[in-house]
Amino acid sequence: MKKIDKLILTSFIGPFVLTFLVVVFILLNIHMLKYFDDIIGKDLGWDVIGQLLFYFAVFNTPVALPLAVLLSSLITFGNLGEHFELTAIKSLGISMLRSLLPIFIFVLFITLGAFLVGNYMVPKAALEAYSLLYDIKQKKPALDLRQGTFYNSIPGISIKVNHKNPETGILQGVIIYDHRGRSGNKEVIVADSGKMYTILNDSYLKLELFHGYNYLEGNTGATDYSSGVRAEESYRKTQFNKSQIVFDLSSFGLNRTDKKWFQSNRLMRNMSQLRADMDSVRTNKGAEMISVYASARSMFTYHTKKDSITMPPEIIKLKAVRDSLAQAKTQADATPVIPRPTWTQPEPTPVKAPIEIRAYSRLKSDSLFKTPYSVYEISTALSNVRLYKSQLLTYNERLRAYENEYRVYYIQWHKIMAQAIACIAMFLIGAPLGAIIKKGGLGVPVLMSILFFILFYVLSLMGEKWAKQAVLGVELSMWLANITLFAIGLLFLRQARADARLFDADFYSVAWDRLRRRFSKK
Repeated sequence: MKKIDKLILTSFIGPFVLTFLVVVFILLNIHMLKYFDDIIGKDLGWDVIGQLLFYFAVFNTPVALPLAVLLSSLITFGNLGEHFELTAIKSLGISMLRSLLPIFIFVLFITLGAFLVGNYMVPKAALEAYSLLYDIKQKKPALDLRQGTFYNSIPGISIKVNHKNPETGILQGVIIYDHRGRSGNKEVIVADSGKMYTILNDSYLKLELFHGYNYLEGNTGATDYSSGVRAEESYRKTQFNKSQIVFDLSSFGLNRTDKKWFQSNRLMRNMSQLRADMDSVRTNKGAEMISVYASARSMFTYHTKKDSITMPPEIIKLKAVRDSLAQAKTQADATPVIPRPTWTQPEPTPVKAPIEIRAYSRLKSDSLFKTPYSVYEISTALSNVRLYKSQLLTYNERLRAYENEYRVYYIQWHKIMAQAIACIAMFLIGAPLGAIIKKGGLGVPVLMSILFFILFYVLSLMGEKWAKQAVLGVELSMWLANITLFAIGLLFLRQARADARLFDADFYSVAWDRLRRRFSKK
């Protein structure tokens, strides 16, 4: 490696690592703000929060890499242009494209890494992150008794405290309703004061109550339902100076759900799994189409063979493949049977009816067709038509659901590749633009990076929306942002090779003078 290549590459690696960490941090904060209300107040440990942050950081890596490449390439070539190092490189006979080569090779490795991360690590991180987030949402808030209000988070228990001293933890005016017997408010505990704390690694809540009463109502005998005589009610009042009550807090723990219930989501699938999902959806859609065309015989009973609905060629081909597979499976599962000699009876010779009988039957059928339809026949035909219409509408809804599901998987399949290739597009914009601007630091490069990243983000969202709505094809919609950025990058690269000053006022004044002279001559 030449010294100039090493100089350019080392000046790029430092800003790239720094900007990548900063961009991941910013995207992580933006992403976590969506779930801020679901996390706060759940008494989560730092290990759980750290896992969630790590998984979401990996999840945001494919989006952060293109922005980091754009910003670092802008800073690198802006600094080289500002300190006249690019001019010195060109004076040695090294072209602009040759000076971009070392960083371009490094960006190719970044693109490969972005693809591997997006295809293998991101689905696993998404599975871990969203399954953990679901369990956090299901977790109950931390135990927090408030003054003057009932606390009902403990199953079957309602607790009210009139006053709570935050320094000493002493409770005043404690009322406890025990509903665990599911017999109403028949067991009540009232105490003047008490203390509350958790024991056994926060698995149980222990209440020490002082100077109170325990009220209990119940039945002393069985109720006679045949005669309608109810059992007698009993009432018991117990006074205590000190009482201890322990409540189970196992429902407040973080219970993990099996990850298999989240694996079918498109974000948790890599490209090979998405391809398998698309094949299964395509097979299910073909089977549904076969059943639609096969049901035509039962729907249109009185149609002749000339009026029958024919299957499209692709459905006929799919049906032949399915029939051949089913036949091969049947032959493989069947046990060999020794043929036995059979005696076949010759078929009887058909005997034609006499001419008089045939003429009578023809006359009878003609008279039946000429007979006007009855109300019963018309109502039966209408009910059959409504039934067949509802069946066809159901078939259409299923086919539409299969198409949407296939489109969602296909969009994610292209999205994994498009996010990785965006690193090259961002480099083709950032490096020539930095050479044109010739401004280093974090001022102008950050502003330009934000503008182009917003353009990339908006085009990506629009393309994904158009693909889901079938406004454009999935391929064109998902690669629309990259196509646009590649066009802009090639334009900037052409201007950088010609040493154009796109951001100088003199450049536009000279171009305006040339246009005005050309039109004045005409």
